Amino acid sequence: MAAGLFLLGLVAIVVYFIPAAVGFARRKENRFAIFLLNLFLGWSLLGWVVALVWAVSKDRLPQAVIVQAGSERP
Repeated sequence: MAAGLFLLGLVAIVVYFIPAAVGFARRKENRFAIFLLNLFLGWSLLGWVVALVWAVSKDRLPQAVIVQAGSERP
């Protein structure tokens, strides 16, 4: 009986932290923020879903900033 409860608890913890695991596996830029959101608000279904969507969403590509030399304004 105790082994069954332990196994059930272990499965529940693994399922609970799926969004954090996905964020770390995908090397997300904000993976620690995803983990914290999952840790503190994952108990609510909304917090868990938000963390999962954030974990699977695409990171923004870096934007290039072009500075022209010699374009002084009076």
